[in-house]
Amino acid sequence: MIVIGYSGHAYVACSILKAAGRNVTAYCDQEEKSNNPFGLQYLGTESSAAALQALQSHPFFIAIGNNGIRKKVYGTLRDKGVLPLNAIHPSAVICPSANIAANGVMIAAGALIQPLAYIGNGVICNTGSIIEHECRVGDFAHIGPGTVLCGNVTVGENSFIGAGAVVRQGIRIGSNCIIGAGAVVIKDVPEAATVFGVPAR
Repeated sequence: MIVIGYSGHAYVACSILKAAGRNVTAYCDQEEKSNNPFGLQYLGTESSAAALQALQSHPFFIAIGNNGIRKKVYGTLRDKGVLPLNAIHPSAVICPSANIAANGVMIAAGALIQPLAYIGNGVICNTGSIIEHECRVGDFAHIGPGTVLCGNVTVGENSFIGAGAVVRQGIRIGSNCIIGAGAVVIKDVPEAATVFGVPAR
């Protein structure tokens, strides 16, 4: 198993993959890291010839927390005919009627995905996050640790929901939004907006 990206967020991804029984052996990044806590082999950047050959023959996961960079890497590799697997911690609880996309989703320890929720490709559902019934989380969004999305919430593509935020039922958050840590969202959030506070403004 190969991870793309190798810093703080990737350390969490590696622990998830290992807990799920995956043998993580190598990584791709812009440069070789002096700090290598998992003892992984460096393959170069994901676009190098050697790395692409490895990615075509081994399962991999894009372990990059930044939504925009994760989406760009995903698109580049998809265009070359390779797609990442999901990384789902065994302690996560996922209702059988929830719909989890097939590629590049990270669901961390203690996350809860409730009935009829939809999680798009490249989404991060971080540690202890709660995605309630019928929520829809668009591609490459990041749901932060301890965040609660109440029922029927929609989160647009590439949006970031900060740690510990609470989003009231039925709220629609547009694409490319930033919701501050600890915010309480009680009104719809338009595209590309940044809101924070209690209530969020």
